[in-house]
Amino acid sequence: MQDTFKHKGLRKQLVETLKNKGITDVAVLNAIGEIKRHLFMDSSFLDHAYQDKAFPIAADQTISQPYTVAFQTELMEIRKGDKVLEIGTGSGYQTAVLCHLGAKVYSIERQKELWRKTSTFLPKLGYRAKKLIFGDGYKGLVEEAPFKSIIVTAGAPFVPKPLLAQLEIGGRLVIPVGDNVQVMTLFVRKGVMEFDKTELGEFRFVPLLEDKN
Repeated sequence: MQDTFKHKGLRKQLVETLKNKGITDVAVLNAIGEIKRHLFMDSSFLDHAYQDKAFPIAADQTISQPYTVAFQTELMEIRKGDKVLEIGTGSGYQTAVLCHLGAKVYSIERQKELWRKTSTFLPKLGYRAKKLIFGDGYKGLVEEAPFKSIIVTAGAPFVPKPLLAQLEIGGRLVIPVGDNVQVMTLFVRKGVMEFDKTELGEFRFVPLLEDKN
């Protein structure tokens, strides 16, 4: 698990790129600057690990573009100790960012291959989520609710109602909504049945699939 001077230099450059694109949260930028993204990627993409691009991983999924990871994370306004639900563990890179920020992370992955790999890989890097679950993200994780924030890391054709229901009052759901192109959407829970909704531009994600296995 090598981390060379070159890797460190490339991470510094990536942080500057994200600053230039409008990311301002210092804790998020520090996380991107410290987490070894190259370790989360297939060896054939290692030379590109610190480009601001998404790349393929196993099971027809992708490791998200660093800007997207930073953008979604910044919207969550994470404080140390926050209880966070992640829908779509994927490579574990976003999970690592959340852990680095001190969140208590519960993460659900629907692809067994990815879930197995990430469950053993993340602890080796020192990132310990509270729970990594194999299951259907559309249902959320009702037994651990409510959550301070929920992040969805795949394109959702609609907003799953269980996710809104599992937010605490004042909690934040960050979800890309749409089919071919998604609109990044932030929901803030204001009351039992009251949510503020903000749309924050277009992104492209792999689709969030239901009952894959």
